[in-house]
Amino acid sequence: MKKRIHQMELFMKYPHDVQEELFKRLVSEAKNTEFGKKYGFAEISNYEQYKEKVPTHSYEQLYPYIERLMRGEQNILWPSEVTWFAKSSGTTNARSKFIPVSQEALDDCHFKGGKDLISIYVNNYPETKMFTGKGLTIGGSHQINEYDPNENSYYGDVSAVIMQNLPLWAQLIRTPKLDVALMDKWEEKIEKMALVTSEENVTNFAGVPTWTILLIQKVMELTGKDNILDVWPNLEVFFHGAVAFGPYRELFKKLIPSEKMSYVETYNASEGFFGIQDQKDSTELLLMLDYGIFYEFIPSEEIHEEHPKTIGLHEVELGKNYAMLISTNAGLWRYNIGDTIKFTSIDPYRIKISGRTKHFINAFGEEVIIENAESAITKACEATEAIIDNFTAAPVYFDEGNRGGHEWIVEFKQPPNDQRRFDEVLDITLREINSDYDAKRYKDMALQPPIVHHVSQGTFYNWMKKRDKLGGQNKVPRLSNNREHIDDILNMLRA
Repeated sequence: MKKRIHQMELFMKYPHDVQEELFKRLVSEAKNTEFGKKYGFAEISNYEQYKEKVPTHSYEQLYPYIERLMRGEQNILWPSEVTWFAKSSGTTNARSKFIPVSQEALDDCHFKGGKDLISIYVNNYPETKMFTGKGLTIGGSHQINEYDPNENSYYGDVSAVIMQNLPLWAQLIRTPKLDVALMDKWEEKIEKMALVTSEENVTNFAGVPTWTILLIQKVMELTGKDNILDVWPNLEVFFHGAVAFGPYRELFKKLIPSEKMSYVETYNASEGFFGIQDQKDSTELLLMLDYGIFYEFIPSEEIHEEHPKTIGLHEVELGKNYAMLISTNAGLWRYNIGDTIKFTSIDPYRIKISGRTKHFINAFGEEVIIENAESAITKACEATEAIIDNFTAAPVYFDEGNRGGHEWIVEFKQPPNDQRRFDEVLDITLREINSDYDAKRYKDMALQPPIVHHVSQGTFYNWMKKRDKLGGQNKVPRLSNNREHIDDILNMLRA
């Protein structure tokens, strides 16, 4: 672990050298693939040539290559054999995405990220007793790839892909066993996981906050305990990712009432493992630069252009919103993952996730992104002693005689002590942190005050179940520029 900490210090000190070397290796290794031949990888020697020769790609643009991989062809995007695909439903598109996962991506990115997460934690907390017990991981499920005529490949949630391929030593220190962890029926799975893990000495767990909360509550229900520390007295850290933790922090403090409990954020996705919270006193994420991923960035004003301007790591500026492009050792080339980030530091490079390129509300020029919404929700909860469970929001479009606005559906674990105050703080905070929203709200001229529905517990769970979207890789869409999701939920509530 100490050796790896030293290696991290080196890429923090020499980030551009590390990224340039990695870029050249990726292009060289893929030069004889079909994609590499099409775009002349053999003639590319620097980043400027790469930008000129290779266009940026969305998932839809890469899909024809991925589809052929799924049908058993090889050497299309990456030279080594690809037999695993991470399935992601996305948050703004109902159609599943299938992300190729090479052995190199598993070894040099996903597994390396997991080991680095532990190394950083131990370095920050040398007194840890984490290894005296087991790690509880909530994963998804996987299945044989029915598109492959030879049935020689598989797809599933990225967590399931990782778990299934973990080395033996890693399997021995985690719980539950794979036959439970990879069950596909989520309600049965949570029940079984709770039964099995309540008998284990769990010292740490990792997963998505929403599903982790459900598991903790199920364990408490089955054991009759009011405090999860009565079940797992040695619990000390939660490694979390996929959704913002801010709105859930107070609920976790209530479920795990210990000042010694640590919360460590990660930035990992189907496409790769990108960042780790490396400081005890900050939630900023260290951008991991030696995971077989070459990074580029699209400035926010260029995001929706057909041929956007792109910049390298050496050109980024503090505090600006960028969409992130990646080129990887699984054959994703100049791929737009759909996330936006901000750099909070450039020495070393640390980031915060600010939103999604397709996950926002901009019906009236207000440009509300996830970061805005989550900050406002968190402030409103603090002001009213509320604890959030889930939320979504969408525009109320102009109508004959009616102004536009935003409509929210919010579910609480602990409802606010003053609903009207909650709604007011939500609106006030959005105005304070987003000048475009504030301008549209001036004297209610363009936007009326938000309509906020405070709904009963279980609403979002029932909605996801109705859509057959239960599972760790399926997330409630926080913001949408259309009313498809919010109208569906409201119609369900009226039924």
